[in-house]
Amino acid sequence: MSVGDEMDDFRRIADVLAAEIAAGRLRPGDRLPPQRQFARRHGIAGSTAARVYGELIRRGLAVGEVGRGTFIRAAAPPSEPALAEPARARVDLELIFSMPPEQPALLAQSLGGMLRPDVLADALAPMGAAGTPAVREAAATMLSRPGWTPDPARLLIAGNGRQAIAAALAALVPAGGRLGVEELTYPLVKGIATRLGITLVPLAMDDHGVLPEAIRSAGPLHAVYLQPTLHNPLGVTMPERRRAEIATTIRDLGIHAVEDGIYAFLHGDPPPLAAFAPEHVIVTDSLSKRVAPGLTVGFVVTPASIGDRVASALRSGGWTAPRFAVEAATRWLTDGTVTTLQEIKRHDAATRQALVREHLADFSVNADPHAFHCWWHLPAPWRADTFVAAAARRGIAVTPGAAFTVVTAHAPNAIRLALPTPPLGTLTTALATLAALARSAPEDTEVE
Repeated sequence: MSVGDEMDDFRRIADVLAAEIAAGRLRPGDRLPPQRQFARRHGIAGSTAARVYGELIRRGLAVGEVGRGTFIRAAAPPSEPALAEPARARVDLELIFSMPPEQPALLAQSLGGMLRPDVLADALAPMGAAGTPAVREAAATMLSRPGWTPDPARLLIAGNGRQAIAAALAALVPAGGRLGVEELTYPLVKGIATRLGITLVPLAMDDHGVLPEAIRSAGPLHAVYLQPTLHNPLGVTMPERRRAEIATTIRDLGIHAVEDGIYAFLHGDPPPLAAFAPEHVIVTDSLSKRVAPGLTVGFVVTPASIGDRVASALRSGGWTAPRFAVEAATRWLTDGTVTTLQEIKRHDAATRQALVREHLADFSVNADPHAFHCWWHLPAPWRADTFVAAAARRGIAVTPGAAFTVVTAHAPNAIRLALPTPPLGTLTTALATLAALARSAPEDTEVE
């Protein structure tokens, strides 16, 4: 068989299976046979069977789960499920976005002074990647952690945290280059990498975060992107010993790390990777979680040797911050508003995690008491995509583990719950509903 014939063959077989799925003869949750058995049944090579399964995954019709096999994927839930009372209700456990009731009033107090014509005129002027001396000083104070205080001269200002990450990656990794990331990673980093032409290399993890040996054995890397504190989605926080080991590893390899510190304010300890390898680590952060994503700025703390490259990436990518947002952020940082909001949100996170412990105590859940999210390993016979669909039918939006995987063919049978958005009473009801759902059988939920 020629290469062209094999390509046509696997697509033709995939088309047949897709038709079986569309007709309902293959149902969501059905397990496909092992690839060798499938190949024998259809009289095809094992490599062709692998291509068939890969094509079904690419089309979104199947999902592979490590150690379990390949399953028919549940249909995506409708964007506005008519699921709960009142009609069109939707409990958002997907977005990690906190807006405590007192926040708008706190923010408004600081912004009042910006309405003076002379102040507003300054706030509407253009601004470069370095921001202003005032925002750099204020941000350096905010970002300080035990054992580490950034130099304000090394701070650059982005439009938000994602833009800070994009600029750091653009400065470190050329198109076609290889970036090491935790095997479960922040989903938007996957999108950023695709836009920049960067190849992601998954790095194995344990209960303390990414393994130093995984970085060493990954082959040539231009850089690594890591979330050492309250990792999203796992909630893992690296202990200091692991951070020191990672620092030694990247120094030995002569590469840089991009450290995403977006959730570090909820935890406070330990010091960042940058404290252990200051010339090899770029720290990115923002006000999105501390304050709000609707009016935010991002921060990039760079080693002196690559500051110019990151600043150039911010400018060329259009990722610099508008001055109005910077002036607003400076006021919030200097008058104590951000400090107050951080304390409110730390207390809120602890309260919500207590609800998780109460309602999901019977299940396997990674739930750091400081975090605004948790990672739920679903019980058999549930699978992540069918559970997500069943939750959606009850008006609850959750995120499947596949959203965080670098190798999409091997998705963990888990979901992430984002806790901060619903009111506490709504969150309590949603967690109780999800717990009851997990205790039921998937076939019991198909007809509502």
